[in-house]
Amino acid sequence: MISYEDFKKVEIKAGKILSAEKVPDTDKLLRLSVDFAENREVTGEDGVVVAKPHVRQIISGISAYFPDPQLLVGKTCMFVTNLEPRVIRGLESQGMILAAKTDTGFSLLEPNDSIHPGATAS
Repeated sequence: MISYEDFKKVEIKAGKILSAEKVPDTDKLLRLSVDFAENREVTGEDGVVVAKPHVRQIISGISAYFPDPQLLVGKTCMFVTNLEPRVIRGLESQGMILAAKTDTGFSLLEPNDSIHPGATAS
């Protein structure tokens, strides 16, 4: 059991999957590129600071449920976004996709169409 105060620390956001591909030499892993409608300030060669879209890489063990990873592209799903980055098979994962699994099924946590990337769970 965790306290309510600990649970409040978990940041859950909607993210749109921009690309999905199998991680070579693995059976379970997919590499997802996910848009959370975040921007990062970047300084150009001319010294001008601009906001550029930041896309996060998520490494997830869901390949068995998506033999064709392209089926994930365009889906908006819910992710935990404030986990410490973790290196999995040499690739940095910057979050975790949320899903439910039983003996007979698997489902990603997908919000309805009115929820856009960057929206937070409350």
